[in-house]
Amino acid sequence: MLKTFKYLAIVEGYSFLFILFLTMPLKYLGGILLPNKIMGMAHGFLFLSYVVMAIVVSQILKWDLKKLFIVLAMSVVPFGTFWMERKYLEEDLKKA
Repeated sequence: MLKTFKYLAIVEGYSFLFILFLTMPLKYLGGILLPNKIMGMAHGFLFLSYVVMAIVVSQILKWDLKKLFIVLAMSVVPFGTFWMERKYLEEDLKKA
């Protein structure tokens, strides 16, 4: 479960960056809407999956509320899921 969450965090992070740095400029600077619609839907699914998985993993690993809040907050910060994965998930993977 923890490895799955780790990979989900990485994919969610890439999808967020893809939207910020590729599809949003295409939409607002180039008037090209389709990539943003497609990637936006995919990112939405990944984001919701990340949130649900974070809550499930936090219960399994008995994280305190502070750690859960940080893990959830990193999903809305560019590059945040990559930092979170290194900081929190690598620790827990070593313990498991």
